[in-house]
Amino acid sequence: MKLLHMEKVKDGKYLKNYELTYQNKAGREKKYEIVSRSEIPGPDAIGKRVSGVSIVAWHDGKMLLLREFRMGVNRFVYNLCAGMLNEGESLEECIQRELYEETGLSVKKIHSILPPSFAAVAFSDVKTQIAFVEAEGNFEDHTSENEQITADFYTKEAVRELLETEEFSSRAQLAAYFFAGNPSF
Repeated sequence: MKLLHMEKVKDGKYLKNYELTYQNKAGREKKYEIVSRSEIPGPDAIGKRVSGVSIVAWHDGKMLLLREFRMGVNRFVYNLCAGMLNEGESLEECIQRELYEETGLSVKKIHSILPPSFAAVAFSDVKTQIAFVEAEGNFEDHTSENEQITADFYTKEAVRELLETEEFSSRAQLAAYFFAGNPSF
């Protein structure tokens, strides 16, 4: 596969749409659409920038999950606390801010942060990092009027039940599956 041409086709407030023209393995042109959270100045910059974080948090042996309304799917789903990096903000500052904004909780300890990974490789170059943190404090709603989030800590047993009955984002589903102690490979 060889990228022949890249063109921005829409410049939205939060997403930029690009059309990529590839030469496929049969030598024919293939048009492919992607979205990005940031301006992509050229083909070499695709997928280079980290734009946010997802937070796997726990307290007293329980996992933090958010039940939030997601406009993109027009329903409530279980998700991890997550958000975008602000200009000039460190990843650690972003973790603390997002956890507080979405739950009212604070970071007791950041245990680890994974290297950047792609959030949705089928249609976006968005890269995020996953942080594992111990949280503390009390739940408070600091969300905007455009967010509807209920945060809570769940036991392993409760998470197992949610996995069988509720809809999740894929990243939250994977984290919840392993938190709940499901059989490993």
